Amino acid sequence: MSYIILILGVLLWSLAHLFKRIAPGVRARMGKGAKGLVALALVAAVVLMVIGYRATDFIPVWYPPPFLTHVNNLLMLFAVYVFGVGAAKGKLSGVIRHPQLTAVKIWAVAHLLVNGDLAAIILFGGLLAWAVVEVIVINRAEPSWVRPADTSWKGDAKAVVIGLVIFVVATAIHYWLGVNPFGA
Repeated sequence: MSYIILILGVLLWSLAHLFKRIAPGVRARMGKGAKGLVALALVAAVVLMVIGYRATDFIPVWYPPPFLTHVNNLLMLFAVYVFGVGAAKGKLSGVIRHPQLTAVKIWAVAHLLVNGDLAAIILFGGLLAWAVVEVIVINRAEPSWVRPADTSWKGDAKAVVIGLVIFVVATAIHYWLGVNPFGA
């Protein structure tokens, strides 16, 4: 049952994010109420993913070598930086069209490297698939992209600070959940 809950969470997350693009007419008819419904669906999706993931039995699919923990942590530092670049309007946001979705893809790959169990593959692989599909759908709906002109190195510096704060918070959450993100 826990795997079903996990899968439903990943599907709900994906559909809530894609709703605007795959059913624009329905979304438009719903008006401003759609934002609240989508937000509620996203919260429910996160709850389902957490409950489902935490309740699954550990079913090993592969055994990651210990050195991948270091690769994961480097990728995570890069992922949180890339995530912040979009909000901070750093120079990199003028190069990467979808910095936050790119960050999700880096995050998912990093976690797939160090988690070889079935639940992790469903969770992180599912979110990686969602991010890839989301980029494809957005790019098809809006094929032309105007690079932001107001990017700055100051934005990159802000992104570094934002990224470090997010990394520290994420690390603390991992410890709180009983997971040492730096290896055993």
